Amino acid sequence: MRPTAQILAALGAGLTFGFGLSLSGMLDPARVRGFLDVTGTWDPSLAFVLAGAVTVSSLGYAVSRRLRAPTFAPAFAIPTGRRIDQPLIGGAVLFGIGWGLSGFCPGPAVAALSTGALPVLVFVGAMLAGMAAHRLLTRPSSARPSGADSPAR
Repeated sequence: MRPTAQILAALGAGLTFGFGLSLSGMLDPARVRGFLDVTGTWDPSLAFVLAGAVTVSSLGYAVSRRLRAPTFAPAFAIPTGRRIDQPLIGGAVLFGIGWGLSGFCPGPAVAALSTGALPVLVFVGAMLAGMAAHRLLTRPSSARPSGADSPAR
């Protein structure tokens, strides 16, 4: 397993994913909002993108179950968690609100950075700031600096 091969495989997968997002119209916030507007002028075309993505993902999981290990890693990283808890629900709600308001979700937003459009730059900047804030606010108490848990005097 060579790091260069892993990087090239990740680059190839990322470029393919980005091209697919662009080709499907997922980089156009107006089109995404049209898909999400089921009570207004609904644009069902992205449902085909969703169906295709679910099909490819399902096939990928089916193939991964038959293999011992992936080509460029020691093991598959398949999620095993099944718990639906408050952080999961809160994150899903926040994701949905952000997606509905902006027309971007993280993958297409990163791919749309290639356009250099100001709304994309603002969205990605806000997304990165939110990720940093989450990391700071949810660190385990053992990772916080000493005195962080003590009440203010």
